[in-house]
Amino acid sequence: MYRLGVDVGGTNTDAALIDAHLKVVHTVKVPTTKDVERGIIEAIANVVQESKIDSSAIKYAMLGTTHCTNAIVERKRLDKVGVIRIGRPATTAIPPFTDWPQDLREKIEVASIIVEGGYEFDGRLISELNREEVSKFCREISENVESIAISGVFSPVNNCQEDTVAAWVREELGDIPISLSNAIGSIGLLERENATILNAALMTTGQTVINGFSKALNSLNIEAEMFFSQNDGTLMNAAYAQRYPILTMGCGPTNSIRGSAHLTGLNDAIVLDVGGTTSDIGVLTKGFPRQSSLAVTIGGVNTNFRMPDILSIGLGGGTQVFERSGNITVGPTSVGYEITRKALLFGGDVLTTSDIVTRLGQAFEDKAIQVEHLSIEFCKKVYEKMTGMLEDAIDQMKTSSKEVPLILSGGGSIIVSNSLKGVSEVIMPEHYGAANAIGAALGQVSGDVERIYSLDQMNREEAITDARELASDEAIKAGADEKTISIVSIEDIPLAYLPGNALFIRVKAVGDLQYSHKSVIQ
Repeated sequence: MYRLGVDVGGTNTDAALIDAHLKVVHTVKVPTTKDVERGIIEAIANVVQESKIDSSAIKYAMLGTTHCTNAIVERKRLDKVGVIRIGRPATTAIPPFTDWPQDLREKIEVASIIVEGGYEFDGRLISELNREEVSKFCREISENVESIAISGVFSPVNNCQEDTVAAWVREELGDIPISLSNAIGSIGLLERENATILNAALMTTGQTVINGFSKALNSLNIEAEMFFSQNDGTLMNAAYAQRYPILTMGCGPTNSIRGSAHLTGLNDAIVLDVGGTTSDIGVLTKGFPRQSSLAVTIGGVNTNFRMPDILSIGLGGGTQVFERSGNITVGPTSVGYEITRKALLFGGDVLTTSDIVTRLGQAFEDKAIQVEHLSIEFCKKVYEKMTGMLEDAIDQMKTSSKEVPLILSGGGSIIVSNSLKGVSEVIMPEHYGAANAIGAALGQVSGDVERIYSLDQMNREEAITDARELASDEAIKAGADEKTISIVSIEDIPLAYLPGNALFIRVKAVGDLQYSHKSVIQ
């Protein structure tokens, strides 16, 4: 039995085959195509053909993709969303879509309403729901709406009102996609509401990704169960990805982090993933990517759903180099997937970082003649600037002055020096260029829960037990085998600013893939 991992980046699409013992069998890298699907098919076909395995032995197929991120950044392929906030009279001062970029708001918003309802932090009722408010709103938007986002005050503590409103919406609008905030974001209302709206806007894009991957596999006669990369380094099945497409955002760097951990055997390190356009720096902690503790801005919108702690800088293998009046500028523009046509070493006319390292004898020795006109002194200055950019970025991600190991991943790693300040050793493992696809193929399935508990009603141990069970249930829903689930992290934080004995608990559960012997989406 084999696992197939595919990761679609802005420059390259990588594919990796892993056997039943999680050993890497073969990897390939092809340029990402404009229609994306063609690049995925080419990568899968190449890895199967070159490895000479029987494609019928591939039982799992995993995809990590930037589709959803690109849809928001580019303001394309987004659904029209109707927004219902359950929180009157408590939350009327700041309406939905406040502080959104105007162009993104115009692409997404149909209408929004704040209806009666909501809960206190400990789950006590603020006010009752009013069905007529919801029904009237649905009737008004029925002609234009494609997706619904529902968020309520403290709904992660008590989700009953969100579930009730969702049932009413379905009675009015039929089988329309509905996103509920209690399953997406953390406690803070506005950021959680924003994340829920974005998730609702990505429903069609998410479905397109699932259908496209299924079509690619079917065209190559591969009957495998599909899974999709989440941004915490784990996987979710097609049905879960269909409901929560926003969880795929940021999965590329986390796949590289997980792949790097597997290739090196390290559980704690800095991971530098260098592509053609950017260098993404993440932190490997206990075998999983470190999560960001800050609100995350996506496409200009503040959100609070979980995201990896990643620092991206505009430096990659295709990054352009400029010299103006003796001043050297590196990036942030890049030739991206056109590097094999535009870079000097491939016969183009654009000076890139790959040309610099080739002239210095560190890569593409067979192409050295194409860049021999470049001054060695100039190339050394550029390389020093590139190294300084990486050292500054790595320093920002460290939590102490202690030197740490650095694992390289991604095809652009040829531009990285083997000696960096603050780094104990630079490790370039075998198959480093496809660490992202390897990470996608490796993944386990996770479930997360964040809740506030009132210790006036239960003790700390009972609250943690409840949170553990909820996280395990989420992992099972996402496709984990119930018998393999383990709890990998528990955080509990007393909240002194809330009345009573309030305790915030965050739990992550992880399990192995549950193979159901049939593809989820045919």
